[in-house]
Amino acid sequence: MASSSSSPRPSPRLLPILAVLAVVLLGPGGGEARQPPPLHGVRPMAFDEGYTQIFGSGNLALRGEGRRVHLSLDEATGAGFASQDLFLHGFFSAAVKLPADYAAGVVVAFYLTNGDRYEKTHDELDFEFLGNVRGREWRVQTNVYGNGSTGAGREERYDLPFDPTEDFHHYSILWTQHRIIFYVDETPIREVARTEAMGAAFPSKPMSLYATIWDGSAWATLGGRYRVDYKYAPFVAEFGDLVMQGCPVNPTMDHPAAAASCGTPWYEAAASLSAGQRRAMAAFRRGHMSYSYCHDRRRYPVALSECDAARLRRLFGPDGMKYGRRGGRGRRSDVVM
Repeated sequence: MASSSSSPRPSPRLLPILAVLAVVLLGPGGGEARQPPPLHGVRPMAFDEGYTQIFGSGNLALRGEGRRVHLSLDEATGAGFASQDLFLHGFFSAAVKLPADYAAGVVVAFYLTNGDRYEKTHDELDFEFLGNVRGREWRVQTNVYGNGSTGAGREERYDLPFDPTEDFHHYSILWTQHRIIFYVDETPIREVARTEAMGAAFPSKPMSLYATIWDGSAWATLGGRYRVDYKYAPFVAEFGDLVMQGCPVNPTMDHPAAAASCGTPWYEAAASLSAGQRRAMAAFRRGHMSYSYCHDRRRYPVALSECDAARLRRLFGPDGMKYGRRGGRGRRSDVVM
């Protein structure tokens, strides 16, 4: 197994020192990104400590003694890397700087999946970054799929309160037996609690961690209206502060036995959000969520079991898209999606 296994959490006395060290390792330009609380005191990894390239040949480049990864997209190919291990739960994080200028059709993804092992019943947890035309902001989408439930996808889409092309920002996924939390920097932006009604739709099988850049012209920007324009290539996404703190498992083990082998890791406690974190999450969602499957009444005439369809309903149209902030309910925001 790689050194990314579920090592004990560092001593509280070391946390301030190690938190500073993590920022220093990110290097120039990364200091503006405020780390999510579970990242405090966790050592970022070098690429060869836990990752392997999966495609892209020369379009993956290592920088900073292997602690930075550049993935590029050109007319020939995109690029990607994956964890060497499979994990059953854990905390997974990267600091990402996205391509600037015209980036319509470009997709950068940071995600967990087991689609290579469970073709028809795969699980998946995604951050997908969707490029845009010049002068329009990148969009971020989170996805939760369990047991092949892509037909009942649980997608949400957000704008960001910063320009993700100017500096590094942390994007993190905390996945436990009972809860999933997505973070942007220190702010939790989405929480998915396991319920009996969700059943196997809650991701519960071991997954690998991936990071990729690729051509999503068919759908990524305004449903495919704006495609990748390769005169602006190469499109380069930069990754740093690579963190995998999870329960590495043998894929031949049964899942209960695999979970039992890891005991109660430190990141289980991190899944309990404080009152302040919940307020920050609610504020982010009110201000920055632009699409929610819970409000998409055309796709789901009956909301999925975990949705509180009454919450924020007045802000969203029947297609799940948020109404514009100007012009009242009759007008959508003028953002290219």
